[in-house]
Amino acid sequence: MLRRFTIAALAAFALLAGGARAVAAAGTQTILFVGNSFTFGALSPVWRYRNGEVTDLNGGGVGGVPALFKLFTREAGLDYAVSLETSPGKDLQWHIDHETPLIDRSWDHVVLQGYSTLDAAHPGDAAGLVRSAGVLARMFHDRNPGVDIRLTATWSRADLTYRTPSPWLGKPINAMETDIEAGYGRAAVASPYIHGVIPVGRAWARAIETGVAGANPYDGVEAGKLDLWAYDNYHASAFGYYLEALMAFGAVTGRDPRSLGPRETAAVELGFSPDQTTALQAIAYRTLAEGAGGRKSERGV
Repeated sequence: MLRRFTIAALAAFALLAGGARAVAAAGTQTILFVGNSFTFGALSPVWRYRNGEVTDLNGGGVGGVPALFKLFTREAGLDYAVSLETSPGKDLQWHIDHETPLIDRSWDHVVLQGYSTLDAAHPGDAAGLVRSAGVLARMFHDRNPGVDIRLTATWSRADLTYRTPSPWLGKPINAMETDIEAGYGRAAVASPYIHGVIPVGRAWARAIETGVAGANPYDGVEAGKLDLWAYDNYHASAFGYYLEALMAFGAVTGRDPRSLGPRETAAVELGFSPDQTTALQAIAYRTLAEGAGGRKSERGV
């Protein structure tokens, strides 16, 4: 269960889950996103969104969550050069095995996202994630000892909670995201080079528990609530990816997601109402702000 939001947690927001570094006033910051369809925005308009404003290292024309992040930073007056390397259905080990030549360079920030169940063959097992995240973190650190490396802990899949046999079938909708975040927490603890975990799944759970979003898309989403899942009840909708991008923006830059405002450009272009936009921004803010005062991974982030 999500913890009560406190004044102490508000104060903790300035550090955003363990001390996000503010962007220097001068100079472009480089950031790399590595992941799969949960990063590139599959099954939503986010997939190809503003793809000319980011660098897809695979040349696939992807915009995705990285393009949302890029737009947010520009709206905040920050200068980020955003790159991404993604492939559908892959874990982090796949990127090591197949894409190392593309990504093995110096970056200021790196955001890593693995398979949706931690391990495709053994759902819920974080051992492979721990190993591969550690390998990548060391590689990026060797290129730039000051690199800020974060892991993205993703959301509960409705299909695996309500319909498909899995370790989470029949459990509360937040059960999967809790396990996923714990797995990413293990990976963060295991590497001295990983700064922390971006708790995207926890933000989804907060949206559901506070009534901003529906809990079970198979039963239909109640009037006035958002559906965070795409039509397959597995991937995210535009709302879900927008929330993911808000979490990355807040965690990496240290900025308050609410500062983007009700008429934030991407939200307008994606067809969100001002109320929907501010609700998602508030969810991201409160989830990041709970920091050390809320539910923690093993690393305490």
